[in-house]
Amino acid sequence: MRLRNNTNGVSLHVIAGTHVVLLCLDADVNARKELLGFTLKRKEVTSGKEIILKGFKEFEKEGQKDDANIIQAFLWGDYTAIPNTDYEYSATPVYGTPISMKNGDTVTIKIKTEDPNSGTHGVFFNRGTVGQAYARKFDNKSPDKIPNNEAYKWLSRGLEEAMIAFIGEAKGKDYSLRVAAYEFDHVPVIQALYDASKTGADVKIVYDRSKRGPWESTDNATAKVPGIEKLMIPRSANSSIKHNKYIVLLYKGEPKEVWMGSTNFTKGGIFGQSNVGHIVRDPKVATDYFKYWTRLSENPEMKEIRPENDKHTPTPTGKVDKGITPIFSPREDLSVLEWYGRQIKEANKSIGFTAAFGVNQDFADVMSKEDESLRYILLEHEGKTFDTFKDTKNNRIALGAILNEHEIEEESLKGWEEEHLTNLNVHVKYLHTKYLFIDPLTDDPTLITGSANFSEASTKNNDENMIIIRGNTEVVDIYLTEFTRLFNHYEFRDQMANHGLDEVYFSDYLSVDDSWTNIHFKEGTQHYMERELYK
Repeated sequence: MRLRNNTNGVSLHVIAGTHVVLLCLDADVNARKELLGFTLKRKEVTSGKEIILKGFKEFEKEGQKDDANIIQAFLWGDYTAIPNTDYEYSATPVYGTPISMKNGDTVTIKIKTEDPNSGTHGVFFNRGTVGQAYARKFDNKSPDKIPNNEAYKWLSRGLEEAMIAFIGEAKGKDYSLRVAAYEFDHVPVIQALYDASKTGADVKIVYDRSKRGPWESTDNATAKVPGIEKLMIPRSANSSIKHNKYIVLLYKGEPKEVWMGSTNFTKGGIFGQSNVGHIVRDPKVATDYFKYWTRLSENPEMKEIRPENDKHTPTPTGKVDKGITPIFSPREDLSVLEWYGRQIKEANKSIGFTAAFGVNQDFADVMSKEDESLRYILLEHEGKTFDTFKDTKNNRIALGAILNEHEIEEESLKGWEEEHLTNLNVHVKYLHTKYLFIDPLTDDPTLITGSANFSEASTKNNDENMIIIRGNTEVVDIYLTEFTRLFNHYEFRDQMANHGLDEVYFSDYLSVDDSWTNIHFKEGTQHYMERELYK
């Protein structure tokens, strides 16, 4: 949900996802004069509980604890919201000097966060980070050492609970579950599937048994749930990876819903690297996924399944229809990957893109060319094509990173703590999501999300699934708010790890006057583009 309001030259645009709410601010010429910053507050409508959304900075001379109440930014995030909850957000401009502050008129907006448990789409992002909050809450200890699974619950952020609840919907002989799995070794999920079968539900699991597949860890985990092996169907044809991570729910033989996304059925997938689980409560889409599962269960070779996937989920030509369009791999050519690249090229305002294994050459070539859109690119690491697009003026890039003690000391980051990874992931430590959104803040956004890494292999060789969603602002708002949370988190740490503190982007202290606003109104800067985009 997204709503706007304005008072005396100050505007507030609030974008609500499930757990994240973005506050987008702007000020006209008069409202900018002597603008020291904003005080941002959130009130829970039902309980009346109010909090101040704080920053990290204070004024350099005679800094006070309350300085953190002043936000010198035009885009801020509340990362502690609860889904399906009514809130009132307020922004109060603060004028004057650090020793003589005066509040302007407050602008307020009432808004409700999205409910993932109702409607066509249910979107569940895990925490996906171990930043300052984890360091302070759990003292950087391994989640295994925190009593009562509290760290795991915090890291899951509802993802594991939603996955197991989806499986748990299959109770009794009227229900069926069809699973297509790559990494499949999280015992609670395996147990939930077996428990569903014991109620009489018909459960079948196609899993990667190819030479390159992670079948050894699957075997070790399934051995802990005796009886599950009778439900397993090995997928061994050809040498490509069987990269799906989806579950179809059927009732009386009719597909009703599908669980899909980037989350492998593993501890690291659920609690470690950033991932998303996405429920689509649409019988037509679920039927498409079920038919795809049926083809996979027959263990076809590439030459057999490629033309079938192209026939059932053809590459779009031009704009897709509004709604949900599935895309299944392996495919006969790269035309759908090229179509994705054209969406980036044809974006009017902005794009957001995540990649776990670098950027394919087609995307890199598109993003090497400057245009009027603002591109947010969030990467696990640089990858082979990084130099192609890293310096393009309208590309804003962040890489996965954590803060270490040396960086904190070198940059004199007051009040910051060293960060440690959970070590739940070996290869992909930060970002495992695979999604792309186009013009998210318009009335007709496009979202592409699923299991495929936007690569040649994921298009032509691997078993993969994606959905293209056009025109659904509520779903895009969830992805946009979560993306912004992660992007802002990693952009700062990327600067620390690879560049040192960039004073253009990150200042040590609060500004003592309205000069902090200058870069946000300087045409041609990414700050200007961002303010214009979100206002």
